[in-house]
Amino acid sequence: MRAPTPIATSLDDLEPGDSGLIAEVRPPAELEAWAPWLTALGFEPGEPVRLISRARPGGDPLCVRVGGSTYALRRAEAACVRIWREVPRT
Repeated sequence: MRAPTPIATSLDDLEPGDSGLIAEVRPPAELEAWAPWLTALGFEPGEPVRLISRARPGGDPLCVRVGGSTYALRRAEAACVRIWREVPRT
């Protein structure tokens, strides 16, 4: 069995129960104000993050745990958080 390979993805791509480490916060240019707001909440590079659940229907908002805190984020906000996630090599 091969070792897991880290890949970068966005927080909104995760399934409930998935986790990873935050790589960066990268909002679109028109929403640059979200970066300091998300960072102030604790979404900083190196922090562990886990997707707890998604609302039904539509999957918006997401319940996310970062560090020792739990937040509800809209999918658009979660899409700004890039994470490193380990996946098995095939």
